[in-house]
Amino acid sequence: MSQNKIKKLISFADEQFKQGDYYYALDYYKQALEKDSNSIELLWKYAETQRAYKNYVEAERYYAKVYAREQTKKYENSLLNLGLMQKQNGHYAKALKTFKLSLKKLSGKNNSWYYKKSEKEVESAQWALKNLDKSEDSLIHLPLTVNSYDAEFPHDFKDKKLVFSSLKADSMNQEEEVYSKSYRNKLFYSKLDSIGGFEPYQINEDLFNPDNNYGNGSFSTDGTKFYYSTCNDNGFSFTCHIVVADYSNGKFTVLDTLGPNINQKGKNSTMPRFANVDGVDYLFFCSNRRGGVGGLDIWMAESINGIEFKEPRNIDIINTYENEISPWYDHAENKLYFSSPWHNGFGGQDVHYSINLDGVFSSPINAMEPINSPANDTYYFRHNDTTYMASNRLGSYYAKNPTCCSDIYADYPEIELITEEVKVDTIIMEEIVTKLLPITLYFRNDEPDASTLRTTTKQNYMDTYQLYVDRYDYYKKEVAKGLEESESVQLVNELDIFFREQVDRGAADLEVFKTMVLDELKTGSTVSLFIRGFASPVANTAYNINLTKRRISSLMNYFKEVDEGVFKEFINANSDNKGQLIFSSAPFGEYAADQSTSDDVVIQNESVFSKSAGIERKIEIESMTIKRNRFSFPLETEKHVANILNGKTGDVLSAEFNIKNTSNTELKVLIPYKDEVLQIKQSNKELKPNQTSTITVLFDTNGLNGHQSKTFEVSAENYEGSAQFFINTELK
Repeated sequence: MSQNKIKKLISFADEQFKQGDYYYALDYYKQALEKDSNSIELLWKYAETQRAYKNYVEAERYYAKVYAREQTKKYENSLLNLGLMQKQNGHYAKALKTFKLSLKKLSGKNNSWYYKKSEKEVESAQWALKNLDKSEDSLIHLPLTVNSYDAEFPHDFKDKKLVFSSLKADSMNQEEEVYSKSYRNKLFYSKLDSIGGFEPYQINEDLFNPDNNYGNGSFSTDGTKFYYSTCNDNGFSFTCHIVVADYSNGKFTVLDTLGPNINQKGKNSTMPRFANVDGVDYLFFCSNRRGGVGGLDIWMAESINGIEFKEPRNIDIINTYENEISPWYDHAENKLYFSSPWHNGFGGQDVHYSINLDGVFSSPINAMEPINSPANDTYYFRHNDTTYMASNRLGSYYAKNPTCCSDIYADYPEIELITEEVKVDTIIMEEIVTKLLPITLYFRNDEPDASTLRTTTKQNYMDTYQLYVDRYDYYKKEVAKGLEESESVQLVNELDIFFREQVDRGAADLEVFKTMVLDELKTGSTVSLFIRGFASPVANTAYNINLTKRRISSLMNYFKEVDEGVFKEFINANSDNKGQLIFSSAPFGEYAADQSTSDDVVIQNESVFSKSAGIERKIEIESMTIKRNRFSFPLETEKHVANILNGKTGDVLSAEFNIKNTSNTELKVLIPYKDEVLQIKQSNKELKPNQTSTITVLFDTNGLNGHQSKTFEVSAENYEGSAQFFINTELK
């Protein structure tokens, strides 16, 4: 009788899960677990349902229980799903370890989706750890006149009304039981009141349809048409298509369903967003139509008359194996915003954008925090100076599960007090400190000049780097010596990535950096470089301090010798234009090394040849201080170099630089660039005093591979000198 009862509970729970009623499915799975807590299959179903219910904390707990019992033998994606929940709980370090272990468990299945997803999530977790911002969330949670304890998603703003869709029920009790004749997604609006708040929401009666889910609405660029999606449910398997309605005098009138060019038969078409791109109207939308990359892709179709459209184009550079959703095009900045769970991010669905220059879209760029969070962040758009978006982040309204339901959030502009500034028309000298991401340079063990207490060397850094490159294969051989194959393969792979992404990159960055330093010196600037030196903890501390001094000395030698000694006059302070290059340093020896790094000279595959040892043998150009005559060149920038990580051959990479007019007069900015590989556009070509212009660059990597460095110059009409900008990447 007990087994029969368990089977009935599970059968009923399975049915609720299929229907999307996760709350009741959990209730019945829980009753079954109370009677049979050892069933791995039941634990898995409970974990999967908690994930679907967006209860990330409980899902993480139960995936961990599943993996502890079956070690991916029954559910090969149990580790992957555990890592995804750890990530959505903001536990990025734990998630990284889990994804790496998942990758290891799936070795040999390189073509499986789980392997590819695990591989991508390793990269994403590393990215999240590097880019995590611990500052306070500045987004405003809209009140209960807009939001509810169900889910809300913002779409557009028209006639002082925020248009959004919601699963609002007619009524709901505290147990999340719905009492509604039509518990479906519907369109609502909330009007902005006279003091900037929102009036209580109202349903859109003109488009109401009790039999269908409908939402995802947006207006045409002239405001006369409204595009939205309707979805027929067949056993909770939705089939969606896009409909257009006329909008006049505040009223909606359904016109027609868009034709087969948009609504491909048997496929989903949804989330329409109308936009003007360089003077031409387009409809952006999401679909799993034929010819896509995978899941829901984002497509764009040129409008003929607002009802008929040309053949859609797949924006394949942003689309992935998973669902890309909620597109919104910013015509002022030529950026396409969307959400995706695949590209590097902080949570599930993260907001990204792609820059469009003359029809070429860049590879996606994360919109960063606070727009993104460990939860799902979607439906990003801006109206005037206010940003709206949906998120189920902690802080949203809920009855049972803190992350069950998306609410609408807003980002209002800060109010700035503008005061008139009086400037004196004189030559001004000031010290400008430019903080750079440290340029890190690595060394072989006990180099340069092994087994000596000297504090200087005759070698220059590029000599020592080349010797290191020549020994890569030897290091990989030695690190694996005496180890089991499974352990040695992992260490060799780590070492290979370290050589490629850190040692080689440091040398490449130095070559670019010295060009930037030389350009500053040629304008008469005084440039000071601050260098820190480190060593692994193999030798004694006194020895290591002298070793780090030799490493710093090798970098100084590099500047003395590179490009036939072009820096010598600046180092010796005898250049005609008074430019000067100054070095200052701090040799830390092993004091700053990771104290967990092995210093056992016997076990050299750990203390000498491993990545953990190699990463400590380095020097860093930590910062550059420039004393510059502002009058001689009037454009100022905080960033000269864009180092783009994780680039892949064929990507259209993007970078942005800001330049500011520091002079007292209006000037024209000039960018004389003719290379077809880069596309460059300025937001403002003429700058008033203190005005800033954004330079947007797209780098088409088609046909390129390996280390790539592109540079372009920015000058000002009637001024001498220029500012150089660099885009660096390593394509895989």
